[in-house]
Amino acid sequence: MTDVLIAGAGPTGLMLAAELALAGVGVTVLERRDGPGLPRPVGLQPRTAELLDMRGLNPAAEQVDGPSGHFAGLPVPLDYGVWRTRHPRVLNRTQDDVEAMLATYALEQGAVLRRGHEVSAVDVDADGVTVDGIRARWLVACDGAHSTVRRLLGVPFPGRTETYVATLAHVRLATASDLVPARAAHFSQVTRQANGYWSMLTPLGDGGHRFVFGSTAKQPGRDAPVSDTEVTEALTALYGAETRLGEVYGASRFNDATRQLEQYRHGRVLFAGDAAHIHPPLGGQGLNLGVQDAMNLGWKLAATVRGTAPSGLLDSYHLERHPAAERVLRHTAAQRVFTAPDRGENVEALREIVIDLMRLPDANHYFSGLLSGLGLSYPGAHRVPDLDLATASGPARLSALLRSGRGLLLDLGDHGTPPGFTGQVDFVRASTGDAEYRGRLLLVRPDGYTVDPAGLTRWFG
Repeated sequence: MTDVLIAGAGPTGLMLAAELALAGVGVTVLERRDGPGLPRPVGLQPRTAELLDMRGLNPAAEQVDGPSGHFAGLPVPLDYGVWRTRHPRVLNRTQDDVEAMLATYALEQGAVLRRGHEVSAVDVDADGVTVDGIRARWLVACDGAHSTVRRLLGVPFPGRTETYVATLAHVRLATASDLVPARAAHFSQVTRQANGYWSMLTPLGDGGHRFVFGSTAKQPGRDAPVSDTEVTEALTALYGAETRLGEVYGASRFNDATRQLEQYRHGRVLFAGDAAHIHPPLGGQGLNLGVQDAMNLGWKLAATVRGTAPSGLLDSYHLERHPAAERVLRHTAAQRVFTAPDRGENVEALREIVIDLMRLPDANHYFSGLLSGLGLSYPGAHRVPDLDLATASGPARLSALLRSGRGLLLDLGDHGTPPGFTGQVDFVRASTGDAEYRGRLLLVRPDGYTVDPAGLTRWFG
């Protein structure tokens, strides 16, 4: 018997496994695939990069920063630097690369990863779960948009069905016309519509291109294989006969369906990532939303398993993360209006007004916080920047003090410990040159959000 079973070894499941193992909880991940996913490009948003940094992972290793973020492809770059982050740009990675990084980290913490195991039976009772004969106290479904766990338990997944299916292909070009972007640029500069197709074609650092395309006339099935002929036809229609395909080295399809569970917890089963919510891939939110689910849930479930969680702590996972995903579903729905291939004069007029608004500093601040995750707060819990600190052990960054995955009581003045402190969290005295935080007493959760130090026992027992 293990403490926690996780279905799915995508970024969400692996991040959660690492968090649980770091907290000393026994965790086993069941994954049907034999290895990491496809080498399809993904973008790590600034807040996700900050969270990985808190665990000593370098999200920018051996890659080049991508262009600044965008909202609905509108031609106004989003300024993430105003949020005082060390990661002010979207980081270009690939799905398999991120999964390999997180799998290595999770295994180093003591998680168990069982590949080639496809979940086929789930039984839930008051004391735990049994998955294919494996007993655990808890199960977390991180098994994607077509979650087997969700289907086996008959959990409804309400929402809106897709209106289009699009294709994402990694391609190498044999020849390229002048219409093909020569370098990575803002989203608005690498999009194109022509001859009944729409696309985004972005050069990648490995000499290939990320080619996202769809057709207003042809609607392939969501699970239909992607053929070289199909990719060639799209390239020719969009970029001319001078643009010829060399090879396709990874392809998949996606749609614009929008769905969300009404509850993220069903007894001893919890849901995270795409198993809990799906939305159009506009603004590059999906992977990031799942990793942030995992960081929010990990320390709370670990405390519950250990028996140290105060009342209601695990329930706060749904209370905090459901509205966060709901917000993403709303703004991706809004982006659908601006990115629709068949938008008319009314939408074009609205685009012009929103573009003007986004050029205003306050509006750009709002949109950059929305897309990056840096603007997300929970009731009574707020993001704190990665402060430079002076401690008795020497200079340190706040993120380095969170490597243990424990909460942190950071005394930047001369406050001492609050009533109820019994070592539930790490305690560090330090100073900072940051005027906003100098002299304060900060209680920082393991996921990097500050809460009122007077609520120490509410969060940590």
